[in-house]
Amino acid sequence: MGNMEGDIPSLTLPVLPVRDMVIFPGVVVPLFVGRPKSLKAIDLAMDQDRKILVVSQRDLRVEDPGDEDLFRVGTVCTVLQMLKVPDGTLKVLIQGDEAVDVEEFEFSKDLISAVCRDRDYLEDEDQETEPLRRSVLEQFERYVGLHPKVPSEVFAPLAEESSQRVADLVASHLVVGVAEKQQLLEARSLNQRLREELKLLIRENDLLEMEHSIQERVRREMERGHREYYLREQLKAIQEELGSSDGVGEIDEYRARIEKSKMPKEAKEKARYELDRLSKMPSTSAEAAVCRTYLDWLISLPWANQTKDRLEIGLAQQVLDEDHYGLKEVKDRIVEFLAVRKLAGNDVRAQVLCFVGPPGVGKTSLARSIARALNRKFVNMSLGGVRDEAEIRGHRRTYVGALPGRIIQKMRVAGVKNPVMLLDEIDKIGADFRGDPSAALLEVLDPEQNHAFSDHFLEVPFDLSRVMFITTANSHHTIPKPLLDRMELISIPGYVAEEKVHIASRHLWPRIVRENGLSDMGLKLSKGTLERIISDYTREAGVRNLDRQLSKIARKVACARVAAEESGASFEAPRITTASLVKYLGAPKGYDTVIPQGSAVGAVVGLAWTETGGDVLLLEAAAMAGKGKVSFTGNLGDIMQESVQAAVGFLRSHAQELRMDHVKWDEMDLHVHVPEGATPKDGPSAGVGLAVAICSAILKVPVRTDMAVTGEITLRGAVLPVGGIREKCLAAKRNRIREMILPFANRADVEDMPDWARKGLTFHFISSAEEAFRLLIKGDG
Repeated sequence: MGNMEGDIPSLTLPVLPVRDMVIFPGVVVPLFVGRPKSLKAIDLAMDQDRKILVVSQRDLRVEDPGDEDLFRVGTVCTVLQMLKVPDGTLKVLIQGDEAVDVEEFEFSKDLISAVCRDRDYLEDEDQETEPLRRSVLEQFERYVGLHPKVPSEVFAPLAEESSQRVADLVASHLVVGVAEKQQLLEARSLNQRLREELKLLIRENDLLEMEHSIQERVRREMERGHREYYLREQLKAIQEELGSSDGVGEIDEYRARIEKSKMPKEAKEKARYELDRLSKMPSTSAEAAVCRTYLDWLISLPWANQTKDRLEIGLAQQVLDEDHYGLKEVKDRIVEFLAVRKLAGNDVRAQVLCFVGPPGVGKTSLARSIARALNRKFVNMSLGGVRDEAEIRGHRRTYVGALPGRIIQKMRVAGVKNPVMLLDEIDKIGADFRGDPSAALLEVLDPEQNHAFSDHFLEVPFDLSRVMFITTANSHHTIPKPLLDRMELISIPGYVAEEKVHIASRHLWPRIVRENGLSDMGLKLSKGTLERIISDYTREAGVRNLDRQLSKIARKVACARVAAEESGASFEAPRITTASLVKYLGAPKGYDTVIPQGSAVGAVVGLAWTETGGDVLLLEAAAMAGKGKVSFTGNLGDIMQESVQAAVGFLRSHAQELRMDHVKWDEMDLHVHVPEGATPKDGPSAGVGLAVAICSAILKVPVRTDMAVTGEITLRGAVLPVGGIREKCLAAKRNRIREMILPFANRADVEDMPDWARKGLTFHFISSAEEAFRLLIKGDG
């Protein structure tokens, strides 16, 4: 070694190609030889000096290697032993002597030979060699302990070997790829080979330690699984001996149901934890019953089940029109929702609609129709009188008899995660020492939060974002503002007589006839009869009382039919006319407010808005000798009493402009009365009408009673806008009043009303009380 390349003599040797291995100097290796060219090479080596060149193949799949398939550095080996095997192959024992460079391969028909020369090594054995040797031995000791295929006996003899010997033996025992072993063989110096071996040993040791860690973890998991199985089988055997084997079967059943359920990861982990607790409890303990209830609720909830929305706008419109007459605004809103859902898919935000209107206008049945139009499940719950927050959020499981809140209960009833859920009477919800349910509803109805609704009983989030929430209320004034802010208000006004006739003939009467067993009689009600029932026997914004009156007629007909059939007489369907209504419904109730005909002194027709819709009020005032006292009767609230004071203040401060400067206020008492004294009345909207009535009473001038007025008055005589214009207009139409005086600021509300509501009405818009006086007071006053 150390000679220049030109001084190294060449040597021609037979070549033995080997696959998937590299032979290093000083190493004895047994080989099986079977390829014809390899057998010829062994024979030739035995005939000469037993020397043969062993070269590794680049690709072990090549059966007959060529020049490009063999590495250019090989090992000159001595054939120590040769044994012929009966199958024609040879078993040879060879020992590596030294690494050489191959100058050229020579290929003949039955032999591969090579011209080779000794390798040109750099100077070795410097001060770095010994530290490298020790490091390699240290890492090789770890390697032998970690690798299952390297016997531990190979390490002991290395301690006394030379550095060159250590490098060769360590390289031969490394279980790495042929390319990496070949790189070690081709190293030009001892230090280079030791450095490369150290890198490989460190890498392999890290990988082996990681493999051992993984295998140990897997082994522990398997042992734990086997141990649990063994213990479970033991427990089953014990319980069978005790005659109570149901517990284990129950646990297995719960485990199967949990795995089959489609609950999210967090809920599934919680269920598994509770199941493990249950498996360790006595089956008859109270805590076990709590665990079973909890697991039943978790498993039975619709975590992933949902119905497919029907997004056909035409079909939805048809369904809505079949179920309800009118209500165009609401139907348009539902059709808009369907159109957006069809275009946006699941990206559309959850909708929360709030139907506000008087009783009996169809809010609840409309929600049911929406569910039918969407092809969704429908569930409803009433919030009227709910005062306990736990009704919404549920009780914690620490309480005896704890259950989830009604929201989760209704989701379980629905069986899908995207039902239409109706929260009825949301304006009747209360609050006391048990909490504020309306605050709990904030999370339920907020699209930004309800994707992870937290129920105290479940203790895991539940997704409510796919639910279409619909709420109903008679008045939005009593709904808490934060809750109101999360909902889209849709006002459903009362019906006029024409609409009630259509509703009764299309929906109410056919249903009532069917429910009373009269479908086969062809029982009819004429339009005139329906109009008389509506005008003389019902007084409401909705149709609930109308439904009762029609049911009363049907019951009497059914009773007469049964009596006739029992007596054997024939029975024909009666003809129900306006004249025969007294027979079925009794005398007309006279519900309408008695309005003076033509004109009256000190009486003005006012308009009011209540939870049951609009209504007509008669505002009366009387002036008499006294000491300047103002009294009120008719169950007036504080705000309405203040409206009287404001009206009087306006009249006294503008006496000259109103030609009332001769009035001696200190010698006169005023009495304001609003009939139907048992009904509470409040609000500022009667201010203008009260001012006109008081003025008329003082000046003894008549006021027109064929015209209704509403509006709040100020001390300067300005008229301010009021609410409930639509309902008030419908009330005026019901009472056959055709002219209305409204605040100018309410003009937009009138323009927003549908044509059928404005039809037949004349509107006068005013900005000051003087304009109302000119329109209402007859004569010069």
